[in-house]
Amino acid sequence: MITAALASRAEVIKWMESFVSEKLSEFLKTVEDSWQPADLLPDATMDTFLDEIKDLRERARDLSYDLMAVLVGDTITEEALPTYESWLMTIDGLPQDPNGPWMKWNRGWTAEENRHGDALNRYLYLSGRINMREMEASTQYLIADGFDLQTDSDPYRSFVYTSFQETATNISHRRVAQIAKRQGDLQLAKLCGHVAADEARHAKAYKAFVSKIFEADPNEMMLAFEDMMRKKIVMPAHYMRELGVDLGKTFGHFTDAAQRIGVYTSADYTDILEGLIDEWKIETLTGLNEAGERARDYVMALPVRLKRVAERMKVPSLEYKFRWIA
Repeated sequence: MITAALASRAEVIKWMESFVSEKLSEFLKTVEDSWQPADLLPDATMDTFLDEIKDLRERARDLSYDLMAVLVGDTITEEALPTYESWLMTIDGLPQDPNGPWMKWNRGWTAEENRHGDALNRYLYLSGRINMREMEASTQYLIADGFDLQTDSDPYRSFVYTSFQETATNISHRRVAQIAKRQGDLQLAKLCGHVAADEARHAKAYKAFVSKIFEADPNEMMLAFEDMMRKKIVMPAHYMRELGVDLGKTFGHFTDAAQRIGVYTSADYTDILEGLIDEWKIETLTGLNEAGERARDYVMALPVRLKRVAERMKVPSLEYKFRWIA
């Protein structure tokens, strides 16, 4: 065991290697056991392919405008995967041994996430409702523009971020699946359900990483948690834009649409925070110094403050015509 007084970030991350190695089979699925986009969409090798596309397009025609906008925004977010993978590789102190557990995790996580954009993109292309060139331009913008998550390449802050963000992504895809089912598109509901299940498993992994860090270095981990919550967790697509639109402007309209149909709201943000507080047993955490105790007090009080703010917020009613939707 590493003592908190002696622990550096790099030492803690190195110490966690055996834990990560033991958990890889729980946090990741083998390729053989994984779903693939082709399992969920019309098969071009079959004689029924054109009929299946016709059925898909008929179902997609009845999906609401805001749902389609959210689905496109989710797809663009998923397809900016190169940015996320390269960011994870820059985390300070992460061992770079290609055969080590941390690099196996990064590659395995990336491989699973890669299917999400593929599946959603293919659905949208076949739906006939999307201006694919406009959507593809937004994806290229998002990868080229990058992001600023305010984690400073720190593993503690980075894993707080991924714990939060993967949980939020799970909620978003799961809610889209529920709405798609209500609106009569069971195929889309199944697809988004598969994506949501992956995100839930990935969130579980990152939350477990943070729990392990709390064992070794509770004070510094507590300070990192507080710092990220003071900064507020921004979604990875916060620079999202369309052709002819300023950096980040489209993201605001995308989140408005998500709030209007209840895919992801300010209440969800607070619920995720409360879930992390419970998951990491913040209330009963020991080994904190004075600064750590102040950080704990801030985090413990934050959900109540956020709920008060959320109660005063109005659901955005201003509709926006996205260039993505034909």
